Amino acid sequence: MALPGVSVVIPLYNKGPYIARALDSVFAQTFQDFEVIVVDGSTDNGTEVVRGLDDPRIRLLREVSRGVSAARNQGIAEARGELVAFLDADDEWTPRHLEALLRLREKYPQAGVYGTAYLLKENESTNRAPSYSPAIPPEPWEGLLPNYFSDAILGSPPLLTSIVAVPRCILNELGGFDTGAWYGEDVDLWGRIALKYPIAFTWAGMGIYHTEASNRACNRKEPIREHAFVASARNALQAGEVPPELTESVHEFVASRQIQVACRNLEAGRPDLARRNLRRCKTRRLWRSKWWTLLLAQIPSGVYLALRGR
Repeated sequence: MALPGVSVVIPLYNKGPYIARALDSVFAQTFQDFEVIVVDGSTDNGTEVVRGLDDPRIRLLREVSRGVSAARNQGIAEARGELVAFLDADDEWTPRHLEALLRLREKYPQAGVYGTAYLLKENESTNRAPSYSPAIPPEPWEGLLPNYFSDAILGSPPLLTSIVAVPRCILNELGGFDTGAWYGEDVDLWGRIALKYPIAFTWAGMGIYHTEASNRACNRKEPIREHAFVASARNALQAGEVPPELTESVHEFVASRQIQVACRNLEAGRPDLARRNLRRCKTRRLWRSKWWTLLLAQIPSGVYLALRGR
């Protein structure tokens, strides 16, 4: 069999109400030379929905271990295309998404990740564009990001899992997603790639990120000891693997993840963990956010959650 141009990996876990929409957006692409690998760990009707779609390009795999990172890695291991695109089961693509990613791949073969802009779907009628870093040139620009780490601090994340594609050789080189983390495992992988390779971005071929969908992992209110990329960056800095021109922006990006995790720990009722995250946080650019979050971490958990209406 001829190898597909792109392998699309979709982890599926109890997203029965959304998986048909995600797959329909894949089949509606202007670029049609792809395979779709659905890694399924569902206990709802999602499995039956996929089986009911009559398209030979779909491969339905049963998840062999738990967790979205393990599912994505399983899909990567089964991928036959040289380029692997990711889509969460509750998100979707606009019709020229794969076309835009492949154009980036052709123009910037040296890049480690290819990503498109995206819209945030907040309800049935509202799409909101994120506020990207002002350092990213305005639409219709496409090219290599000036500095991924700075761009991710100065605005909304330029990369989300559902709008990126990565060469399979790079995924294999870096070991894929960290299966030991349930939060930030995608940001960790993009960061590890960005330490070694440029990141390509286009305003064209947008994805749609459904913030209103239920059962999203990012909405879990559970304690987090450390963001996955904080450990990756620490190891890379100690090993001298961070290019000098990226050192300052990597430090600030690490600080932004520490503050983010501290805020999530406050939401999870663990101000002790939040204070621990912030004690290790060193920043020049984000010091206001750090000290404001540290102030909130002094409030008893019950009072904080009551003020937040939790």
